Amino acid sequence: MQVVLASLERAGSTKVRAEMSTRYGIYTDNAFGVMMRDMQAVAKSIGTNHELALALWDTGTYEARMVASMIDDPAKVTSAQMDRWCKSFDNWAICDTVCFKLFDRTPHAFEKVAQWAGKREEFVKRAGFALLASVALHDKKTADETFLRCLPLIERAADDERNFVKKGVSWALRSIGKRNAKLQTAAMAVARRLSASDEPAARWIGKDALREFGKRKAR
Repeated sequence: MQVVLASLERAGSTKVRAEMSTRYGIYTDNAFGVMMRDMQAVAKSIGTNHELALALWDTGTYEARMVASMIDDPAKVTSAQMDRWCKSFDNWAICDTVCFKLFDRTPHAFEKVAQWAGKREEFVKRAGFALLASVALHDKKTADETFLRCLPLIERAADDERNFVKKGVSWALRSIGKRNAKLQTAAMAVARRLSASDEPAARWIGKDALREFGKRKAR
């Protein structure tokens, strides 16, 4: 583990660390300032290693946690591990990367979508929808009915005005609609209802999704 941390620290820079917050809105007190491509290169050099992923996560370092999400074995990730990691999410980048690179390939993905989507904590709730978006984009086998059952979760959360939550909800709705014509029809119906809502966040989500679907139809 120390070798990996040393490698990440060498790849870091004060400029990148400063830009994490000022340019990308990634706020964390524990980071080396490593660019994504360099974190990916470190992960690629390691391969899959569940035990190392757990150890790297426990360091609390931003880049170590990003690499952990890239090298962990989804087949070995437990429900308890997902809850533990999710509870410690403190910025959108770690939340989205863990969901997009790892959690969506675990057998617990839909269970956690349903569980986290109703939570109050900002990044836990975002994780529920980031995970739903990631599964919608990556899982080619799950039946449409499973995603249709997730649409009410989106409607219930659409009035949450917190920026990271509403963007996660929109991402999930748009990603479901991208899967096929049937799901796009259902997602557009939700988007239209939301766009007519009295709630500002819901209107934004609905209009954001309708713009996306409109672009796809125009191609």
